[in-house]
Amino acid sequence: MSKQGAFDLAFGVGGKIGKDDVLSAVDKYEKYHGYYGGEAAERTNNYTDMVNKYYDLCTSFYEYGWGESFHFAPRWIGESLQESMKRHEHFLALQLGLKPGQKVLDVGCGIGGPLREIARFSSTSVTGLNNNEYQITRGQVLNRKVGLDQTCNFVKGDFMKMPFPDNSFDAVYAIEATCHAPDPVGCYREIYRVLKPGQCFAVYEWCMTDSYNPNNEEQKRIKEEIELGNGLPEIRSTQQCLEAAKKAGFEASSKSFTSNDIVVWDKDLAEDSPVSWYMPLDTSHFSLSSFRLTAVGRLFTRNLVSALEYVGLAPKGSQRVQAFLEKAAEGLVGGAKKGIFTPMYFFLVRKPISDSQ
Repeated sequence: MSKQGAFDLAFGVGGKIGKDDVLSAVDKYEKYHGYYGGEAAERTNNYTDMVNKYYDLCTSFYEYGWGESFHFAPRWIGESLQESMKRHEHFLALQLGLKPGQKVLDVGCGIGGPLREIARFSSTSVTGLNNNEYQITRGQVLNRKVGLDQTCNFVKGDFMKMPFPDNSFDAVYAIEATCHAPDPVGCYREIYRVLKPGQCFAVYEWCMTDSYNPNNEEQKRIKEEIELGNGLPEIRSTQQCLEAAKKAGFEASSKSFTSNDIVVWDKDLAEDSPVSWYMPLDTSHFSLSSFRLTAVGRLFTRNLVSALEYVGLAPKGSQRVQAFLEKAAEGLVGGAKKGIFTPMYFFLVRKPISDSQ
């Protein structure tokens, strides 16, 4: 696991965006969002541009703060953040029943932290699908560093129009990624199409829980903060996600069951976590092992980014990226404490064996 240093952070802000264009990209990105008066329809219609801008602007911040895996995880008492994230990735591999030599797809793979962990844990060949060129470039570098460049790869593509033939993969998973999709049904249909009959899809989704009240102004503001700081068209409910899986062709139910044709299990894994998943972002919490995520660490990063931007090492607009990521952290913690948001609504579904397309 590697983490970026201060200069990696400075030079990485903007990704493939020209350094002189970062500020205008921040302007356009912010205007997509409800927090600044933007509409969900505009985000949905322009999701490719919005999500690409988000990850070009934010990936170096993620690497600086989180390492190679950009996701949350349920956590045991005494377990480090990094240990919990690896266990969360292993859990997916186990639920999918991965076997050595299988061909697996990671939908929305980031820079490939989970891809590499799951490939090593299960001895599988994992393909990462990502529509962001900068993240793919970073992922390829990191794959080479650990010797996985011959067995694992990255493909640039839109998960609404996947560049793969039907029935290509033995398993598919997505970790906090398909929440970026403008239409969950269309996204899940593409996953269904490329998955072999009888095989499984497992996902961690970002969702509003049943406790969310869209007429409550405070809760609506929290939702908008999360969408702004995480490049989301609109956060869906857990029920909307499960219904989308049904419409895509997967058999699904609100209850867990198995049969010859389908496997279903759905659960909000945040509910039973002994240590709150949002603790790394909670300003009342301090940890040396994840110092950069603490209030003191974030203050240090804020001042660092300000100084690097002032002297011209970081592009203009870097401080504003830092600011909307801070706003996202506030929304995530607020949403969790009110019980209206989860980043780990899990479900496992299987494509019917009878569907040979």
